Amino acid sequence: MKTAAFWALLPSILAATAVFGAKFPLSQVPRVSKTPTVPNQFIIEVAQLSDIPTKRSFTRSLDAVYATLQERGVSFDVTKEFDSAGLFVGAAVTLNSAQDVAAISKTPGVVAIRPVVRFQSPKPVKSHVVTGVNDPQIPPDGESTHVLTGVDKLHAQGLIGTGIKIGIIDTGIDYTHPFLGGGIGPGHKVIGGFDFVGDAYDGTNTPVPDSDPLDQCNGHGTHVGGIIGANPGNPFNISGVAFGASITAYRVFGCSGSVTDDILVQALLTGVKEGQDILTMSLGGADGWTEGTSSVVSSRIAGQGKIVTIAAGNDGAEGSWFTSGPGNAINAISAASLDNTVIPLQNATIHGVQHDPITYFDTFPLPITQTLPIFATSNDTTIVDDACDPLPDDTPDLSKFLVVVRRGTCTFVQKLTNIAAKGGQVSFIYDNGNGFADISVGNFTAVLIQAADGEFLVQQFAAGVPVSVSFPQTGGAFNFPDPAGGLISSFTSYGPTNDFFFKPAVAAPGGNILSTFPVPLGSFAVLSGTSMATPFMAASSALLLSVKGKSQAVTSTARTLFESTAQSIGSSKTDGDPLQTLTQQGAGLVQVFNALHTKTIVSTGELILNDTANFKPIQTFTVKNTDTKAKKFKLTHVPAGTALTTQPGTIFAADGPVPLSSTAASVTIVPNQFTLLPGETLPVFVTFKLPTSLDPSTFPVFSGFIQVNGPTQLDSVKVSYIGLQGSLKNKQVIDDTDVFFGVPLPTLLDSQGDVQSGPVNYTFAGGEDVPTLLWRLAFGTPAFRIDLVSPNINFKPTITSRGLFEGLPFFSFPSPHNGGSFAQVKIVGPLAEFDFVSRNDDDTTAGGEGFNTVTLTTPTFANGTTIPNGSYRILVRALKVTGNPTNEADYESWLSPIIGVQVPPS
Repeated sequence: MKTAAFWALLPSILAATAVFGAKFPLSQVPRVSKTPTVPNQFIIEVAQLSDIPTKRSFTRSLDAVYATLQERGVSFDVTKEFDSAGLFVGAAVTLNSAQDVAAISKTPGVVAIRPVVRFQSPKPVKSHVVTGVNDPQIPPDGESTHVLTGVDKLHAQGLIGTGIKIGIIDTGIDYTHPFLGGGIGPGHKVIGGFDFVGDAYDGTNTPVPDSDPLDQCNGHGTHVGGIIGANPGNPFNISGVAFGASITAYRVFGCSGSVTDDILVQALLTGVKEGQDILTMSLGGADGWTEGTSSVVSSRIAGQGKIVTIAAGNDGAEGSWFTSGPGNAINAISAASLDNTVIPLQNATIHGVQHDPITYFDTFPLPITQTLPIFATSNDTTIVDDACDPLPDDTPDLSKFLVVVRRGTCTFVQKLTNIAAKGGQVSFIYDNGNGFADISVGNFTAVLIQAADGEFLVQQFAAGVPVSVSFPQTGGAFNFPDPAGGLISSFTSYGPTNDFFFKPAVAAPGGNILSTFPVPLGSFAVLSGTSMATPFMAASSALLLSVKGKSQAVTSTARTLFESTAQSIGSSKTDGDPLQTLTQQGAGLVQVFNALHTKTIVSTGELILNDTANFKPIQTFTVKNTDTKAKKFKLTHVPAGTALTTQPGTIFAADGPVPLSSTAASVTIVPNQFTLLPGETLPVFVTFKLPTSLDPSTFPVFSGFIQVNGPTQLDSVKVSYIGLQGSLKNKQVIDDTDVFFGVPLPTLLDSQGDVQSGPVNYTFAGGEDVPTLLWRLAFGTPAFRIDLVSPNINFKPTITSRGLFEGLPFFSFPSPHNGGSFAQVKIVGPLAEFDFVSRNDDDTTAGGEGFNTVTLTTPTFANGTTIPNGSYRILVRALKVTGNPTNEADYESWLSPIIGVQVPPS
């Protein structure tokens, strides 16, 4: 079957835009092309030569396909070839017309054609360049992540990953760093690499590759490299998890910008060819499916003897069903992030009254060298709108004061603007109970302090006590306890995938991680993100391979081993709260020492129960005792929080942190206790019963563990499970609400940007008198199609018609026919088709992914032929998840009002 995943748009036919917002003005809806796909560029995958009927005397399947395309008059330029037999054989090509895309899709030997997709350069959730050994950002214990995961015990045993080769696919690496070996080549830590793109590459221009992977302008890959391999003995007392391993750096990003996935595929295949044992990628973007090219290739590599670790993504705020590609690769290890236990903050010194130093939420000392007296904008510590209005006329000149103001009602910037109007330059904003955290204050010098500290200062000011405050420039660092420390980082993306795969797989430390950074950029930095957890898992895998060998028997079971020995993580630190949903923590925090030393092996780390309609209540796994003595085991059910993935009463995903219910599945385990002799294996049967009191319309994903408890902790393992109460086929895909724009979607905008409410003729003159489609997806769809149909079609759509065009994130041109039928519906001709599309998020910024627009710039069918003048309607259909693509009832549909194509004679 030929897959049309995320088909790219040919701009000569259509212009598409992806933007997002809530109640976004229709007048500001953009009408330009902006998609994650690269126009006119595709990756084709070809069959092996023996499966191509037109192979004739060719020795390569690619050449056989090229010859057929040339015979058919298809114009194409090959930009890259991929010739890794057994993994991926194909080419990246540039095409000139929709007819050429359609022709390729029907060419014998072509098994898939996908658009070239663009991934943005990884952006850590937090990034801070360290200024020195006294920098407050530095974690209190540089080896704390190793203690959390048992890596310190393995280092004490002399296990440092010696003899293992790790390929880092990232922004390159500063191998001149003294704690990354100071050089490149044989005898160095960084043994080699390749730059596939060059410094100036930004994802939109032509790559300029060379053999030097040096990066001294971005830094992300150098930080990743240090998590894997930083040498001990540095001023910060940190060390890489596998600092004895060899690193090869594959640079796929320039100093900034993005990368196209044809380059990722090239880097992945190069890593395999060059004998890397492990490949790691701290990159990606929200996807929701397992079908992207780089995901497919990563999964195949992981399935054939290598370990591949990939970031789970930093989209936790967007809620469930928003997993990241290529981290969705089925056989790869998708890494979630765990927060550190403390936040390094600054302390201010109080003068004029006895009081402990006051902690303020900043990583650097405020650049204030003088001692400042305080001034409170209000003596009332319960005021809700402190300084939201201009300060009174009798307010003194505040330029020599530290101004103390209460949080509340209006924005921080508004308060600070009013303070600045009276000369105020430095401010303490004290909390009102909303939480002690980082705040956005624009260009003002202001920080948040805790409520009790602010109330104390205001009380002293009101009493006339001459209190003043100073800001130590050194020695003011304080390790403030992080209430979320030891929990899964809130930014970690939630799974599962739309096709119900278990993502993420396992968590590793990723919040506030100190590691190496390019020497010209500061040498060391603290970054946060699943980008930091991913190399931790790669290096943990190196420790595993250094002990157990590199055979496929080891690599293929590595993920199960890490999952089954991981530490379960709570959803909070409050007694009685459930464990965090496995859709965000995966199997929990990796315990590397336990993974390498356990003598109890389970045959799978994941039990996938699916949704209600496809429920698999009876599951099985095996338990094996690899020790030299008999052991007794007891099995129990440990439920985790059930993720209520959809907002009640809506079609929209619940934003993160996703609300949890303690209602869980009931489980029967047979046998639930037994003794295993040395080397003995026993099957275990687990029967699940769905939770009964949950609202299926919230699409609750229940999860937990089957705990296998042996005589000691090292003998104890677990098996993770996830399931859904509710049917995915019932999940609405197309957003038909007015939540984002004030008008119901989908809708068609006319040439003036107004909603088309009735029949409208379009001349397509100068590309201006054209319709623009506006739409959103509330859930992912495996297939999305737009067809042109008769204005008199006898068809009842599932969504009430309101406008012309319906939503489609990307376009494809899979078939050359002008007419015919699709799923029993008579069509005039196809306009677009694409597969495996992610839902939109609710990002309200112009660069987000909250809505899509498509402008029909020319009256052209998907196969490149001209649409004759006349009247038509647009039929849009989205296949429901788990739906049958040949069954019309399994599609959501929207039928436009009449659109007239009235192109004047030329």
